[in-house]
Amino acid sequence: MSKRDNIYASPQHQVKDFVFDDSVVDVFSDMIERSVPGYQTIISTIGHLAKAYVTDDSHIYDLGASLGAASLSIRRNITSANNTLFAVDYSQPMAEKCRKHLLNYKSNVKTIVLCDDVLKLDIHNASMVVLNFTLQFIAADLREQLIKQIYQGLNPGGILVLSEKLIFNQDKIQHTLNDLHLDFKRAHGYSELEISQKRTAIENVMKPDDLDTHYQRLKNAGFNQFNQWYQCFNFCSLIAIKD
Repeated sequence: MSKRDNIYASPQHQVKDFVFDDSVVDVFSDMIERSVPGYQTIISTIGHLAKAYVTDDSHIYDLGASLGAASLSIRRNITSANNTLFAVDYSQPMAEKCRKHLLNYKSNVKTIVLCDDVLKLDIHNASMVVLNFTLQFIAADLREQLIKQIYQGLNPGGILVLSEKLIFNQDKIQHTLNDLHLDFKRAHGYSELEISQKRTAIENVMKPDDLDTHYQRLKNAGFNQFNQWYQCFNFCSLIAIKD
């Protein structure tokens, strides 16, 4: 069972930039549930999309797999044969915990957990790629490169699932949806101190885009079919399908 996220519950003399270290890994399940509205809906739907799009003899990539929630959902739902699932995370503590987590659940799907930079990954023969709240942690000038790598590695008919926090160019919309998200955190037990210190820790690490930027990036990569399928406040998920 995940420990409760109390990382920012006490005043910190200097709030350091957020990193996916052991302290975060230990409480990550609780942190994500209390911070990302609609997270379980997204995870569950990734499984349904996997059932619909993963084909025999193909690869699946969960990039920025964290503790493997999306990977587990995929493995539970696919009915295709002879697949290999690559669960990849840049954080060594996260990758190690992901490996242990996935080993706790039996599956006929061959699964390989890698601690690696997703930008250096050889993506090929893919029927499904998942970027579940991962792209926003990658340097802005490298994001289009990654989406292009994914497009090139997808088989025709393959699907990309891209989940991200959004920013909005309309001030009133940005303010309103941001307030709704803050209320969500408060309702899930985070104090004003925790919210403030977490914001300071993550503002230099996580740089969200607006929806138009995501759409343009997908178009530039070669996708002709893409759209948003889910949004809750300032969190969304998109699908893009390769022709």
